[in-house]
Amino acid sequence: MDTIGLKEILGIIATFITLLLSIFIFSAKSNNKLSNKLFGFFLLISAIEISGFFLYHYYPLSIRMNTVKNLTYYLLTPTFYLYVCSVCYSNFTLKKKHLWHLLPFIVGNIIMLPRFYLSSDEQIRILSEDINNTYEQIFTHIFMHIQSIYYYIASFVVIKRARKIFIENYSNNAVETYKWLYQIVLFWMLVFLVALIKNIFKYMDMIDVFPISQVILSLALLLITCWYVLKALKHPELFSGVDSDIKLTQELTQTKIDTEQFQEREVRELKEYMQRNEPYLDPSLTIRNLASQMKIPMRDLSILINKNLNQHFFDFVNEYRIKKAMNLLKDTSQRKLTVLEILYEVGFNSKSSFNTAFKKHTNLTPTQFRKQYF
Repeated sequence: MDTIGLKEILGIIATFITLLLSIFIFSAKSNNKLSNKLFGFFLLISAIEISGFFLYHYYPLSIRMNTVKNLTYYLLTPTFYLYVCSVCYSNFTLKKKHLWHLLPFIVGNIIMLPRFYLSSDEQIRILSEDINNTYEQIFTHIFMHIQSIYYYIASFVVIKRARKIFIENYSNNAVETYKWLYQIVLFWMLVFLVALIKNIFKYMDMIDVFPISQVILSLALLLITCWYVLKALKHPELFSGVDSDIKLTQELTQTKIDTEQFQEREVRELKEYMQRNEPYLDPSLTIRNLASQMKIPMRDLSILINKNLNQHFFDFVNEYRIKKAMNLLKDTSQRKLTVLEILYEVGFNSKSSFNTAFKKHTNLTPTQFRKQYF
């Protein structure tokens, strides 16, 4: 047996940590158990994939076992896509229609069946002499890469739509979730590109570069997995999702408003209600809540804000919160209030989201704004 190298050491560490995180996430208590199970399963498959970086060094698998291990990759990106859906949509559940995501895995195994699973040991031995150039292996590599591209793009589409639903209907700071999800999908796409380059090196017989690409891949997998899990553990309240049944404003069939006077009256009543009742002080205010309070259809309110006022609900509500915060920051009788106390009082529940929104409206941080007056 050759001396253990950097690739094997990183492979062992990455597999162990990924497997440990998978077990932890499976057992961790959460309001969204489905997300935990999907992400735990995703990490488990990732651990199986990474194990190939060191497993052959100690225990070379038979071709049949190695084929089974390699084909589990067909389950990796569909599981990741379903995880993204479960995080984005609070009412997401697994249904029979999702079984079609197993189709590539089933087809991949059927293609391998004649020569890889059912052949004699002697036929397998002959096959192994040039296994990378068999039509089954070439098809598997090409199809897996196409599948990965499809699911990463599909994940971006889901995140984009969920974020748009959020800013049109919600007002809390969970919008940061979508930023993180964009980042994790982007990072996994970069890992996919490294894996693609690694496989190109393999088919080009670049034996010097191939091990280096494996080291980079295992290290990237380890760092990204740890980063995302730590993010999710640190801010579990952000991963609450939106209702997928809510339609985007552009998807609604807008009822034509008869006159401009009618439109102006509706806008005036909305603004008067916001100023008089201050519903924006509720950090979890949604467009559904506000429509219920004002006793008007949610659809009409959504069109009124997102189309007629040309604002997303998220920005519309935050504008009132910022104006309230500005008044408190300027109020000499409220000088003892800290910025943290003020942000909670006006309906924010995150310092970072408050600072971002405040600077967007005033081009100043809350502290800088207060110093202008005192």
